[in-house]
Amino acid sequence: MSSFKPLNTKKYLKTGKVVTPDTVYWRQLSVPTLVKEFGAIDYVDFSPIEPHYFAVTCSVRVQIYNPITKLVVKNLSRFQETAYGGTFRQDGRLLVAGDEQGLVKLFDPSSKNVLRLFKGHKGPVHRAQFTHDLLHIASFSDDRSIKLWDISTEKAILTFAEHEDYVRAGAVNPMSPDTLVSGAYDGKIKMYDTRTQQISFSIDHGSPVESLLFLPTGGIFISAGGTEMRIWDAFAGCRLLTKVSQHHKTITSLRLGSNGRRILSGSLDRHVKIFDVSTYQTVHTLDFPNAVLSLGVAPGDQTVVAGMVDGLISIQNREIERKKEDGKPKRSQHKNQHFSSVQIDHEIREPLQAKLANYDNYLRKYEYVKCLDAVMMPAIARFHPEVTISVMQELIHRKGLHRALAGRSHNFLSRLITFISRYIGENRFMRVMIDVVSALLDVYTPKFHEFTGELGKDFIRLAGVLEREVSLTYDLLELQGCLELLECASSGTNQIDEMIRFVKEDKDQLKQSTQAKESSILTV
Repeated sequence: MSSFKPLNTKKYLKTGKVVTPDTVYWRQLSVPTLVKEFGAIDYVDFSPIEPHYFAVTCSVRVQIYNPITKLVVKNLSRFQETAYGGTFRQDGRLLVAGDEQGLVKLFDPSSKNVLRLFKGHKGPVHRAQFTHDLLHIASFSDDRSIKLWDISTEKAILTFAEHEDYVRAGAVNPMSPDTLVSGAYDGKIKMYDTRTQQISFSIDHGSPVESLLFLPTGGIFISAGGTEMRIWDAFAGCRLLTKVSQHHKTITSLRLGSNGRRILSGSLDRHVKIFDVSTYQTVHTLDFPNAVLSLGVAPGDQTVVAGMVDGLISIQNREIERKKEDGKPKRSQHKNQHFSSVQIDHEIREPLQAKLANYDNYLRKYEYVKCLDAVMMPAIARFHPEVTISVMQELIHRKGLHRALAGRSHNFLSRLITFISRYIGENRFMRVMIDVVSALLDVYTPKFHEFTGELGKDFIRLAGVLEREVSLTYDLLELQGCLELLECASSGTNQIDEMIRFVKEDKDQLKQSTQAKESSILTV
């Protein structure tokens, strides 16, 4: 006797998350190691030279960590008040930081000595950066000014005071030592040319600017403020290229990753979004336990560090799979290797009989009532609805659904109506659910007058669900008609009247097809 073929339920499996190369790449980061500091983490910056130590600015010090051991190797504590924005020079030999007193201090990270002390700001200096020529420092202060310092003479050679509020963000063009960009809490972004000592451009971000970042080519820079990032073309008069809004709270930090091919943005919503530079689309998201204030990425994405508002530092290193030397799997060694396997000419194996599920056994015996009962159990209907839908579709094909629905108890009908109401709106189940509703109405329409209490309310609830689905279908058809009209108008064709007629005909046909079933339910 031939074996019974089990019911195929794979056609209704949910589509999983799309796994992209970026998803695989960023998931190689290890489980975060959390380090607790004494205050909010203001700034994180990586040294560009190996072993790529990173500086963490918090409270009244700048601490330099080893990314492998996660331990502090240097402690720069020559601050009397809060320190801000500790940043390495491009050659990794010097570090600059501002403080609450308005001072800018230049450190030798190897000896922890203060090499230069720049005085001139009248407010806290939150950001300071080295220029491309390594000879100057640009500082951005709450006194609404930007100063350019000469490292050798320890004097300010330029001062710009064009903002109307605190200057909390700044960037130096990575390809030109003469171009600076500043962002302030007045929402303005200003570009300066140190050769002419004048403002090149002034643009409006629309929100207080928290961070600025140049792309490696120097022709495009990104501003972050509020929940939005804006991308500007510096070579075309700071023309706005696009806006990106993927966070639902303030963006606090911007960083480059993957050798300039990815942009990372940290936000108070506890997420770090990773964007593709070519499309500005989100390719991955990193989650953290608290609001992210600062972000650092090591060269080659070997380490990602996030500083949070509660003083936690999250350190994630990239896990690299080690390949075997010969590239071949090692053979298992047995104690009794002299017992080799017996060589045979042909092996005949008896096929194993696959164990059938309960609903398959009931389908095999044509017991449709028990089959439907088996798949309406909460363990299947709630967690594996595709199995229930597959059985219902098989019963429809066998013309046994009416028999399976007839003579049911009020409890079963209530569970069935709940199941229909939950899944009739899903595209993958909609066609089968419509046939099930039709069969249910065909069986129980003559008995509507007998339904009282909770069962009557369930049928009224089902009627409401169907009304909403019909209304949604009308709205979508109207939207489709509008889009088709716009498409015709943009292409210059004269088919608008014909498209309106087609839309009206579609709506009339849908109304006629649903009116009969809807009216029978609404009479309850």
